[in-house]
Amino acid sequence: MMKDFGIYNNKKIDLIEIENNNFILQATNYGATIVSLYLKKKKIDVIQGFDNVDGYINDVPYMGGSIGRVCNRIGKGKFHLNNNDYFVSVNNGPNSLHGGNYGFDKQIWNYSIDNNKIVFTYLSKDKEEGYPGNLKVKVIYELIDNGFIFEYEGTSDKDTLFSMTNHAFFNFNGPTSLSALDHKIQTDAKYVAKVDSDGLTLDDIFDVKNTPFDFSQYKSLGKDIDNDYKQLINGSGYDHHFLVDGDGFRKMVSCNANGIIMDVYSDLPGFHLYSGNFLDGKAIGKQGGSFPRRSAVCFETQYYPNAINYDSQKKPILKANEYMKHISKFIFEVEEN
Repeated sequence: MMKDFGIYNNKKIDLIEIENNNFILQATNYGATIVSLYLKKKKIDVIQGFDNVDGYINDVPYMGGSIGRVCNRIGKGKFHLNNNDYFVSVNNGPNSLHGGNYGFDKQIWNYSIDNNKIVFTYLSKDKEEGYPGNLKVKVIYELIDNGFIFEYEGTSDKDTLFSMTNHAFFNFNGPTSLSALDHKIQTDAKYVAKVDSDGLTLDDIFDVKNTPFDFSQYKSLGKDIDNDYKQLINGSGYDHHFLVDGDGFRKMVSCNANGIIMDVYSDLPGFHLYSGNFLDGKAIGKQGGSFPRRSAVCFETQYYPNAINYDSQKKPILKANEYMKHISKFIFEVEEN
């Protein structure tokens, strides 16, 4: 099903809906963005968003979006590839964030509907935001019986960087809830990457044991978030990459609140935990809700941020004429109302 969702750059934007027995997922072709995920058993929408495209354009950047060509930050907007230096858009202090000034989340995507899937496609042209190569991108959202799948894939005619994520803002109390600090988090990740005062992930990791970053047992997001701890101060809360042991498809993290448990799985190296520290409550979203500070939590499966500049980390390099695909699953256990 498709509805009008507003106008952007004189082009009509669509709201696309797919449904199965347990969920309704809505997305828009502006940014291949997830707008809502409705849990039928709980009768609740667990993703923050807006009633039309204007909110995504003007109010809260990245919300629900498909982030690329490279998610997170690239230090000073510079990287080296194949004996060439590349300079990408600097849009976050001294760094490049989430693909630059007009990343994938700000583009209009083509799409098709295939039963329980929405398939978005986009051509990111050579030198767009400074990145090399004509990159053909596909993003797929698929509803399954117990959740949804986020999949991205791409091919390029030149060696390039390719590291996407989805930036859904979750609140299991609904899109009008004023806080997500009651959400309990659990992950087996033993190490977290440090960030500097500009939010750039450093080539420096620390053991979570005996720190506010230890979520080895379920712990509420708000329990330690205001501790006088250097890394929490640097991130204004949690805004950090968790390294998940192992390779291939595996469990990353779990979140539990309001009778809802969500388990996140991925084949990517880790996930970025973001506690909505820079939401400011000024925007009006779905159901008349606002988005005050820390009213949502994000679990962004991804490569190590700024990995292209760190020899110690797996680099998100897509070779010319090769194919890259990554998949993340969001699996729900829901108590009925």
